[in-house]
Amino acid sequence: MNGATPLPTLFLAHGSPMLALEGGAWGEAVSALGRRLPALRAILVCSAHWEAAGAFRLSSAELPGVMHDFGGFPEALYGLDYPAPGSPALAAEAAALLQAAGLEAVLDGERPLDHGAWVPLRYLAPAAKVPVVQLSLPRPRTPEQLLAAGRALAPLREQGVLLVGSGGIVHNLGRLDWHGDSAQPQPWAAAFDGWVRTELAKEDTAALLDWRTAPGARESVPTSEHLDPLFVALGAADRAPESLFEGWQLGSLSLASYRFP
Repeated sequence: MNGATPLPTLFLAHGSPMLALEGGAWGEAVSALGRRLPALRAILVCSAHWEAAGAFRLSSAELPGVMHDFGGFPEALYGLDYPAPGSPALAAEAAALLQAAGLEAVLDGERPLDHGAWVPLRYLAPAAKVPVVQLSLPRPRTPEQLLAAGRALAPLREQGVLLVGSGGIVHNLGRLDWHGDSAQPQPWAAAFDGWVRTELAKEDTAALLDWRTAPGARESVPTSEHLDPLFVALGAADRAPESLFEGWQLGSLSLASYRFP
């Protein structure tokens, strides 16, 4: 598929695991996008929920399966599956691209898909027929390193591989608002979410890399793992994104999702 029109790159918020059962307007938006996509060779997804020391890791099992890496939710959630095949060949190809860019990368034949991967994919590709490879977040890491990883993987877009970052622009479980209007953000959350949207539209990568100085950053991103997949998506893109969805859960979980053309 070399020379084909590049696929878009996505950043999808995955919010609470309950989105798997109650996708609402977010689920409708992601599903509608999935229906517009051309036939895919595979999906490569970087989720906030796979952090591993050292190198980038790529899931390489033929049948990765899923993990229910959360607790305290309704029993129905634990019965959900996403039986997509893996792609050892794509995992090896992606590892080679990362290595060629000077980034350490290894294969992991044991890792299942975590909920940061399978929850949005249940809407994006509900038939679970498209092979899926998951990419880890190395620990330690920098936004610059993740941006470089996205740039290294960008050629896959011309080969039928959809690149997806899955996380959340604002993700603070310690500041959930259980009593107010859960669809309305807290002021600091709205400030940071809006700042990211503005800088993405301006294609100001330097500002985004320096996100810790942005308004509301300290409260919105107490730990970076949910924001970090954005930098992988950003690195693989070549234009400013369009908004796929804007919304909130419990005042401090942004569902802002983007499609990079």
